[in-house]
Amino acid sequence: MFKSSLAATSLALSMLAGCSNNDGSSLPGYIEAELVYVSSSIGGTLTSLAVARGQRVVAGAELFHLDTDAEALARAEAQARVEQAQAQSANLRKGRRPLELRALEQQLAQARAALSASTAQLERNEKLVQQGFLSASRLDDLRAARDRDDAQVREAQAQLANARDAARPDEIVAADAQARAAQQVVEQQRWREGQKTRRAPVAGVVFDVPLRIGEWVQPGNPVVVLLPDGAVKLRFFVPQALLASVRIGQQVSMSCDGCPAGLQASVDFVSPQAEFTPPLVYSHESRGKLVFMVEARPAPGTALKPGQPVDVKLPGAAS
Repeated sequence: MFKSSLAATSLALSMLAGCSNNDGSSLPGYIEAELVYVSSSIGGTLTSLAVARGQRVVAGAELFHLDTDAEALARAEAQARVEQAQAQSANLRKGRRPLELRALEQQLAQARAALSASTAQLERNEKLVQQGFLSASRLDDLRAARDRDDAQVREAQAQLANARDAARPDEIVAADAQARAAQQVVEQQRWREGQKTRRAPVAGVVFDVPLRIGEWVQPGNPVVVLLPDGAVKLRFFVPQALLASVRIGQQVSMSCDGCPAGLQASVDFVSPQAEFTPPLVYSHESRGKLVFMVEARPAPGTALKPGQPVDVKLPGAAS
């Protein structure tokens, strides 16, 4: 969406190059306005138009809609990736499954039973050695077996504790970051989907609808052109001899065919660059040849149309 001062309709005053003094004659001008071109930043097929030319719209009213099939599918895919990342993050915060924990508990019980048996056997043989029934070398083998079983118990205990604990903190942080990144992709797709439905940025009248339903819309290509309220301005051309008499904020009188008397406009811009002639189509000689297509739409007050010829008088001009 952007504004164009070229394709706009505003109040316009234009002066022929032959005018050199303020002798009471009016200055020819025309109406110009600053139009608002509403487009989508993403291309697509135009599926619906909610407005027509000449229709009045309020700010926020829906204007048109493009197809969103591709964006909706991409958003669904991104949402699935979010759920996958969130599930992975939640899984890392948990221990092993109950069946796996029970298996490790049984392994620990077996290791404890083996340690108990080797410890008891060592104690019995120590007594037999003391009584002289066995040699002392037999105790070395039994002590090694007891130490082996004790190490297996400690190993089983460590495995069970590790299975009950969550993943390492860094792994959990990485999984959370992946889930957030996936959620941002969902938001991006949702934004792209929202770009396919455009609403009126300002209140005004639908000036033009250059495209039709079913046409392919290129990104940035205007679909609806709005004429905002208060966007018309008067443009006219002043000869250099009268330039010193024009200033910002000055009130000028204007008149047009069918307009009420006493219309005025306030000067808000004086160009720093000179032009040799105004557009000849707006000269007095050719104005009678101008024709306008008419589409009647009743409205309160007097409506100034883009391209409408206007006569302007500067302050102090003879009547």
